[in-house]
Amino acid sequence: MKELMLSLAAGMIIGIVFKFLKLPLPAPPVLAGVIGVAGVYFGGVIVDWFYKTLA
Repeated sequence: MKELMLSLAAGMIIGIVFKFLKLPLPAPPVLAGVIGVAGVYFGGVIVDWFYKTLA
């Protein structure tokens, strides 16, 4: 849980700094982009699971 809170805090700090500097946010602006990032993560998790299951 601590890792999640630190990640959220770091993301919020980065978002604040980027907005303060009037730069575009370094994140997908729409839900489809966020879902795509989640898909990449879960794809990696599935491959790890297959490796552990078959090995």
